[in-house]
Amino acid sequence: MSGAMIVATLLRAVEAVTAQVPAASIKIGRLPDGTRPAALLVRTVSSVERQPLKRGGWVRRTDRIAVTVRAASYREQAALIRLLNAVCPGVKGDVLPDAKRVSILAAGVGPDVSGPGDSYERTHDFRVSYDAPTTATQEGA
Repeated sequence: MSGAMIVATLLRAVEAVTAQVPAASIKIGRLPDGTRPAALLVRTVSSVERQPLKRGGWVRRTDRIAVTVRAASYREQAALIRLLNAVCPGVKGDVLPDAKRVSILAAGVGPDVSGPGDSYERTHDFRVSYDAPTTATQEGA
């Protein structure tokens, strides 16, 4: 389990997002070569977990997640950044069976950059806190 998985699952489940970006174009880790806009790339920037006092149970993790928007135009890029800011911050609750007490906060927007194939890219960061099973975090899942 990771904050990237939580955010990608959330984005794929929101109809307003998939109306703009097909669920198949919302990827974790990297975008395959030749991916056409519009696409969203969800990556983990950093991860911190509290140290549990005993074995078993749950541990609180906080991940900084970057969602990179790849768009065909600057206008589309700006609209997708606004959509991400409307959808992700403020999410609370149990998003996945092994991600309890999720809380997502906005953590800033990066610069405009030129993407591959004459596309427009910009990254929106989020701070994702959640409780994960201690066995999953120890295995690096």
